[in-house]
Amino acid sequence: MIIKNSKVFDKRGSFVSKDIYIEKDRISSIPINQDILDASGCLAVPGFIDVHFHGCMGYDFCDGTREAIQTLADYELKNGIMAICPATMTLPEDTLLSVCRNAASYQSEQGADFVGINMEGPFIAQSKMGAQNPAFIQETNYDVYKRLQEASGNLIRLVDIAPEKPGSMEFIQKAKDEVVISLAHTSADYETAQEAFQKGACHVTHLYNAMMPYTHRAPGVIGAACDTPHCYVELICDGIHIHPSAVRTTFKMFGDDRIVFISDSMMATGMNDGEYSLGGQKVNVVGNLATLENGTIAGSATNLMGCFKMAVQKIGIPLESAVKCATMNPAKSIGIFDEYGSIDEGKYANILLLDEHTLEIKTLIFKGTIL
Repeated sequence: MIIKNSKVFDKRGSFVSKDIYIEKDRISSIPINQDILDASGCLAVPGFIDVHFHGCMGYDFCDGTREAIQTLADYELKNGIMAICPATMTLPEDTLLSVCRNAASYQSEQGADFVGINMEGPFIAQSKMGAQNPAFIQETNYDVYKRLQEASGNLIRLVDIAPEKPGSMEFIQKAKDEVVISLAHTSADYETAQEAFQKGACHVTHLYNAMMPYTHRAPGVIGAACDTPHCYVELICDGIHIHPSAVRTTFKMFGDDRIVFISDSMMATGMNDGEYSLGGQKVNVVGNLATLENGTIAGSATNLMGCFKMAVQKIGIPLESAVKCATMNPAKSIGIFDEYGSIDEGKYANILLLDEHTLEIKTLIFKGTIL
């Protein structure tokens, strides 16, 4: 296939006019198949990648069933998210083991590619638990992580920890070469967070949420992450979690090479308003706002494409920066940039053709096939 007449997002982070060649499921450097797709008026961008979300369409990853993962994968692909790394919750170890075993056995030839697991909890701080269940929080424990990793068939790509908890620094030193370690749900101060980054942590979970705020005398995790060039930070641009001014400020602080857009979506995404659950706790959803009974925000009800369009159309983030944060950066952050995240020779031909004015999806190309 040859895609002609689109503006193509390249690995330098800009749009250029060029043809895209596809051979079977990969991007090619030469035209082999002469089937032509005219993409006039479209932007060609890589398939999106969500490295932190919990559910959609009434299902949660922690349901621990093949049907749940398949529903997530199908919904995400229809909305332009072509690789997924869903997140667990703070739950009993036996439950998490079951979730991991289910993930290890999952196989499908349809829906978004299931590329890993984000282990959010149970190694978090009770003081910043957010919508996590306090009954199942535990100390940071390498052996627990290893049991879950083995059960998952080594699918866990991210482990979230509160660095101030006993055992966290030792955990980082042990696990840093095995998995991406993210600071999350934490009351850590600047010094503690800096120590964690120096020992090998390199990621921050949903920046600003479930952590101490940035202030001029106590910059906390946010300040430490900003001072750590190798650190990626997740950002939820759903219009609920973070004020638009704070989103714009974050881009000035971190630049667009280190920000990873996530949805943090829960099972109500794609559904009507009503009562749902997250980690075994009741969640009330009205519009884009999902809250526990005590008013705590409980994930989002917006998918990554919705967050992307919110960032560009309502918040004022440059289009090129937003594309980078939904494609290249998440792929790099979890180590899958060799096959995903850009339209380069040899990578999967995962391409979104978006209307250049509205950003609506015009065509989905997944592994070289027009959907």
